[in-house]
Amino acid sequence: MTEQKNTAPEPVFNKTVRSGSNPIVVLLFILLLASCLTYLLDSGSYQRADGLVVAGSYQVIEKDRSLRHVFGTVADAAAGEARPVGVVDVLQAIPAGLQRGGGLIFMVLIIGGMFGILNQSGAVDAGLERLLSAVKGNIYGLVIFLMTMFALGSTFLGLASEYLLIIPLMVELARRLGMSNLIGLAILTVAVKVGYLSSITNPLPLTIAQPLLGLPIFSGAGMRTLFFFIYLFFGIIFMLLMIRRAGFNTQVAIEFDSKKLSKRHLLLLLIMLSGIAGLVYASNTWQWKNQQLTAYYIGLSIILASCSGLGASGAADAFVAGMKKILLASILIGVAFAIAITLENGKVLDAVVHGLVGIIGEDNPYVAVVGMFISQLLLDVMIPSTSGQAAVSMPILGPLGQLSGVGAQTTVLAFLFGNGITNMITPTSGTLLAYLATAQVSWTQWAKFIFPLVLVFIILACFMLFFAVSVGY
Repeated sequence: MTEQKNTAPEPVFNKTVRSGSNPIVVLLFILLLASCLTYLLDSGSYQRADGLVVAGSYQVIEKDRSLRHVFGTVADAAAGEARPVGVVDVLQAIPAGLQRGGGLIFMVLIIGGMFGILNQSGAVDAGLERLLSAVKGNIYGLVIFLMTMFALGSTFLGLASEYLLIIPLMVELARRLGMSNLIGLAILTVAVKVGYLSSITNPLPLTIAQPLLGLPIFSGAGMRTLFFFIYLFFGIIFMLLMIRRAGFNTQVAIEFDSKKLSKRHLLLLLIMLSGIAGLVYASNTWQWKNQQLTAYYIGLSIILASCSGLGASGAADAFVAGMKKILLASILIGVAFAIAITLENGKVLDAVVHGLVGIIGEDNPYVAVVGMFISQLLLDVMIPSTSGQAAVSMPILGPLGQLSGVGAQTTVLAFLFGNGITNMITPTSGTLLAYLATAQVSWTQWAKFIFPLVLVFIILACFMLFFAVSVGY
């Protein structure tokens, strides 16, 4: 067991969240706001070809903003017309959101159950003791190594949902050092977001964004590599400062159990590590989606249960207990999807895209590239999907970039930076909410924690975009 010889300060972020900042309340408020926007904003749509927006095809859709539609439904609208989203539609959007996000929700629940088995077996505690003993409690060095590895996985391979499997391990690591779940979650999440910001060879955004602008896929990787290391440097510095602020003191002597792992614990950890390696290979080779990933986690759970020594009933109890811990938080994912459904029903998403285009100038490339970046920051709140946002915005931003003198590669950078930074904090991102649910951290806690880094990254992004424009990237 971990034994600390003097008392460390209470973790700064390990505080109870007041009822007023409950994440369900926050998301329901955003859902209500989305409904109000369908009254305030015009409706419109772009023509689409093969799922991609056709530039210059935007048309306003006639909309009756009468308050009599408050208790009506958009299904009653005539063909070619739009209606604001009323109370009935908002209520129906929640179960529809749960259904749309069902794949991600069930995957998170299965992962929670799987780690319930692993925790009950004692393998996680024993493994972390050996790891911390091996590095002699040097958490700063360990964090630098782990964040670099996680970031490389996301920037080269696009790993994101695959890392859900690792979050409980990072949370337990933070706990063993007397810190909160939030710190363990942030070590992984900040690294993943850093990887997506630059996306050296990340196939998810690049295979869509670059061909739409006539660029070879993965071209321009040199500049993105430079920016990746800049973001990673600031991300690591931020985490080291937060760890120090959270009460970890390198001067405090910490003793860890250095005994060898039992054969059962070693077997369980080897199964887990092999499972992670197999997951990375399979998801990239065969492009697995949520359904296939969830089936993989179920199979891995069965194998772990068989080797845990808990017995059938004990393993089942541990699995259910693990699921219970994140059941309520998983509902948030469905509410986040309900927000997107509400905006779609009110036909305002394309109108927002069309409106954001107006903030992009055509005379000055430096002003234009900042306008592109800001438009992506705002658009990501409504379209948190990286590939979805690329399909909507790239056909529009590409021609605007040409008119204003912004290179195609720099236009892709503006998209990557805007999408990646907003995805660090937006409560409408299903993947981010899945991370928070798995770590049992509220969105309000996370937003308060990560906001300073978001501001730093926005400033860095502007300077990087200016540099890219100046060198003709």
